[in-house]
Amino acid sequence: MDWFALLLDSLCLIVGHGVMHMVFIGRLTGKQQKPWYFVAYLFLLGAVQLVSIRLSLNGTLSVAVGVLALNAISRFGMGNGRSVSWLAAVLSYYVSQLSFGIINSVEAALFPRFIGSPLLYLLLLAAQILFLMLCAGCYCAVLKLLAWTEDSQTPYIGLLLFPGLFFFAAELYILETAYSFFAPMVSLEEVGKHSTLLLLQVMGLAALLCTLYAYRQLCQGFRAQAELQSLTQAAHEQKVYIAEAQARYGQTKSFRHDIKNHLSVLDGLLKSGKLEEGREYLKKLEAVSESLSFPYQTGNPVVDILLGEKLGLAKEIGAEVSLVLPKPCGIDDFDLCVLFANALDNAIAACRANDGAKAIRISGKQQGDFYMLTFENTCSDGPLPPAGTGLSNIKAVVEKYHGALLTEKNGRQYYLSVLLNISDLQARYCGHH
Repeated sequence: MDWFALLLDSLCLIVGHGVMHMVFIGRLTGKQQKPWYFVAYLFLLGAVQLVSIRLSLNGTLSVAVGVLALNAISRFGMGNGRSVSWLAAVLSYYVSQLSFGIINSVEAALFPRFIGSPLLYLLLLAAQILFLMLCAGCYCAVLKLLAWTEDSQTPYIGLLLFPGLFFFAAELYILETAYSFFAPMVSLEEVGKHSTLLLLQVMGLAALLCTLYAYRQLCQGFRAQAELQSLTQAAHEQKVYIAEAQARYGQTKSFRHDIKNHLSVLDGLLKSGKLEEGREYLKKLEAVSESLSFPYQTGNPVVDILLGEKLGLAKEIGAEVSLVLPKPCGIDDFDLCVLFANALDNAIAACRANDGAKAIRISGKQQGDFYMLTFENTCSDGPLPPAGTGLSNIKAVVEKYHGALLTEKNGRQYYLSVLLNISDLQARYCGHH
């Protein structure tokens, strides 16, 4: 049966360890595998296996070498971080060893009674296939719970390393002490022992999956907390814009109310021949008028202040604003702040990341019952980063007003188009007023 055992060992080595380990690490870390990764890893596993057989060494040495090899390929070949590489290597071996141990528990309890029977070959082959299927299923479960990105879960990945090492060490101990050989006959005591080991290993798998689930929830909690802090800060800034716009509106209203008095004073100074005093008074009026004016006028004081402050802090970027918001608009000032603030922040960040020309153009026009806003800005040639909180906030406003959102990148130009349905809002606004 040596040839048959060699065939099963080769199948386990190539598919169960070599291919599955490499595919798992690549999928887990989101990195592309190269053919030489598989070749180098399989060659090393084969060499270690031969040395272990020749020197009658236990399997712990080959497992340790395999983990080190996977860590090295992940760290230096795929470019993953240190903690990520170690955890990926430990998890890949733990899952395969655990799957092997579960199948071994069944084999140890049932297969010895078939020793000497031709049926044993078929049972061993079936057990090997079940091992590969169980291993693949466990890998899929781990990937579903643990798939991460470099900017989200990776900073906390070290939290999983010690639980993973504990599960791994416990499984290795079980494999080395309980499944070294098969006795021709198995007593009820032995069946109970292997059934207990089977239960322990299933519980180990459940504990691993629960740990990964808790870790995922922890990371989602961290991200939600960060997003909440960002939204709270943005809401505070937008309330400041609204308060400042209301104050500016009140000052403008007062200035307009007093303009007749100012003109009367100026007329009196000119009629009395006090030209110098008249000039000084006129300069003061001009200064007050300029302090109340906006560099960009859209018909909404909140948006005017927001545009002035955001674009005023990015003087290195050329800006062009050509839009007039409808009156009555029906869109809440807070929602306008969310829309314009996030769109401008993204546009300014994209312009600053561009080495060439830096320009932002904002336009808007009403088309029947809809209002179309377009934000156009320069950007770099590289791919766009994944959608962040800013774009999510804009989408929330668009959905609130039953509109549509479209993003497009053409070379070094990026376009964000927002379509808002203002028909129902205008009717509701007019009905209340």
